[in-house]
Amino acid sequence: MSVVRLGAVEYLNARPLVFGLEQAPRFALRFDVPSRCAALLHEGGIDAGLIPSVEYLRGPGEAGRQGDSGYRIVPGLAISSRGRVASVTLYTTRAIADVRSIAMDTSSRTSVALARVMCARAFGIQPEILAQRPDLHAMLTVADAALIIGDNALLLNEHTAAGGRLKADATLIEKIDLGEVWTRMTGLPFVYAFWAGRPGALTPDDVIALQQARDEGVQHTDAIVGDYFRGNPDRQAVGVRYLRDNIKYDFGPDERAGLELFYRYAAEAGIVEAPGPLRFY
Repeated sequence: MSVVRLGAVEYLNARPLVFGLEQAPRFALRFDVPSRCAALLHEGGIDAGLIPSVEYLRGPGEAGRQGDSGYRIVPGLAISSRGRVASVTLYTTRAIADVRSIAMDTSSRTSVALARVMCARAFGIQPEILAQRPDLHAMLTVADAALIIGDNALLLNEHTAAGGRLKADATLIEKIDLGEVWTRMTGLPFVYAFWAGRPGALTPDDVIALQQARDEGVQHTDAIVGDYFRGNPDRQAVGVRYLRDNIKYDFGPDERAGLELFYRYAAEAGIVEAPGPLRFY
């Protein structure tokens, strides 16, 4: 049987989904930032990828099916949150209603799209968007606010003082958790990423293997965090709380409703084309 090339997100929140897969002969696993993982799938460099959810809409498409991305989703698995996520965060130097520019870490296009949707629907602003490396102080020298995601946001958030503010270069910065804002606005979870690939890239047994990896991974989060932040007890404590309290790995009816609503809002904001129906393996 041929090897399936899997691309996974390199952040901590993805590790429970790939638990044990590096030792599975059926899979060849590589880790990248979310945007690169998606690019590899689009280019055919991997067979299936744990891609940012908005990238599903940028798939190869199928003739005669308007809005069909051409990808299939592995059922039951996602990286999601219901409420505070702790790793997709806006930092602002002024009230959000007064923000006119946002420097964004473009490592994940889903987080960028979510920020743009929240600007339009929750904050009522139309800021200029600037692509920047995830360095908070540097970002805030060129913009009123900064979007930071993934491990960078998770670890930075741990230094935030009570009340959602921290001190940086004598500037007070407000912290806004976009997962929390989304759920407060919609009542639904937000889906950040899921496994997807072209039709036929994964067999039914492969789908079961990915589901079993998740099942095992969520039972071993302490060990996963201990290995990921090896030798750093403070970061290990942060990681354990994060995987326990913030990140979810199911893709059920509520997650599907949240994803479809996000797609609709993103299309209405002109971020993506109108999507077709979700299609699964």
